[in-house]
Amino acid sequence: MNLVHILFWFLSALTLFSALMVILSKNPVHSVLWLILVFFAISGHYVLLNAQFLAIVNLIVYAGAIMVLFLFVIMLLNLNKETEPKKNVWMKLAGTIAGGCFLISVTNVIYNAQTSSAELVNKTTLMGKGSIGLIENLGKTLFTDYVIPFEISSVLFLSAMVGAVIIGKKK
Repeated sequence: MNLVHILFWFLSALTLFSALMVILSKNPVHSVLWLILVFFAISGHYVLLNAQFLAIVNLIVYAGAIMVLFLFVIMLLNLNKETEPKKNVWMKLAGTIAGGCFLISVTNVIYNAQTSSAELVNKTTLMGKGSIGLIENLGKTLFTDYVIPFEISSVLFLSAMVGAVIIGKKK
């Protein structure tokens, strides 16, 4: 087993553990922090698959912007025991049935997967090789083939920001 496989299994275990902690945490702020760790582990998987652009976008957009927004909303709601709705027995039953159906579906997909061990070895040895997900290739494509649409969108975004500042400015 080489380092890539060890790192893959470590990131997979970290992702599953963190995802479980998101669900099992009583404090909503702790759940958001565990979700940030899930996003970091998933970004690690993207790096292992040689998709650096997806890894960086995942960190910036999801672990950065979206999670900060979630934290602000949770802190602004100021949740406590008095404002928390009562848990209904029927809702717990519906959640248990839905989770069981999902578990059955996932185990069925895994059981029916038609991947031989030789194909799996060939797929795992391709991790980290090739140039499909590299940022360099994306940059070359953006600034050669799509330079006009890229510049038009940048002017559009700049005018939208200026318009938002003008609208939001007090008189």
